[in-house]
Amino acid sequence: MSEKISSSAAAEAERQPREREATGCLYLVGTPIGNLEDITLRALRILREADQIAAEDTRHTQKLLNHYEISRPLVSYHEHNEMTKASELVVDLEGGAKIALVTDAGMPGISDPGFRLIALAIRHHVPVVPIPGASAFLAALVASGLPTDSFRFSGFLPAKSGQRRKLLESVRESPRTQVFYEAPHRLLETLSDVSELLGEARHVVVAREVTKIHEEFLRGRAKEILEQLKARGDVKGEITLLIAKPETQDMRPETSTVSVAHRVREIMAKEKADEKAALKKVAKERGIGKSEAYREWQRGK
Repeated sequence: MSEKISSSAAAEAERQPREREATGCLYLVGTPIGNLEDITLRALRILREADQIAAEDTRHTQKLLNHYEISRPLVSYHEHNEMTKASELVVDLEGGAKIALVTDAGMPGISDPGFRLIALAIRHHVPVVPIPGASAFLAALVASGLPTDSFRFSGFLPAKSGQRRKLLESVRESPRTQVFYEAPHRLLETLSDVSELLGEARHVVVAREVTKIHEEFLRGRAKEILEQLKARGDVKGEITLLIAKPETQDMRPETSTVSVAHRVREIMAKEKADEKAALKKVAKERGIGKSEAYREWQRGK
């Protein structure tokens, strides 16, 4: 009986993903974005087994390691030294070292340092293994109440007003939920731009301090949320801003009151457009996906 159990356990182990041990390996370890309990058992094991941990801020990471009683060598890897440090770490990786890359919060490389080292490791045929963990924009998205079937994460909004406004204008009629990070001291100005360029009635969600003690979700129309935050004064904490796709009533009256099929035929006749071009235009007008527009078109034929 014991032989059967051992044999079964061995077979199961063979089916599980295994980290490479014969050579060096770069592990991309997701760390908590606030609550220290938001870390996986696998991440803790990798941190304990790593030959060294490359951290965005060694002081910040040391607090996490102390909390879980992990003692491993720490090296600094951040945006100001990654050009030179990436090469040094790859030399260690090629020598057989197991290195865990972490940032202050979340997954390495998502609006944080990491891309240069990851790309260089891949170029040198060093195994790169992701150790999934918390992500601020995903946590904010799933709790926002906005559609999650199609979304776009664009990292931090541009700090300069002109560039930010240009980006917001480009997503005015997008059929996707838009997700951004924003600095707290720029949030009011950004919401003012959203209200002006996308409409005061556009649905937005401000997710603040996600997973932390003062976690907060503000959901409502752009103008309402802007006025609410203005009344508070200073806005603090880490911010994720989500912008809903336009609603049907936000579309032009002449296009929102007729069926998709009727509108497609209208465009094909008036503009001498083919079916594909007409469908693309109708989808953009109504803030829906091309596949949804195509289904409506087929039903209305």
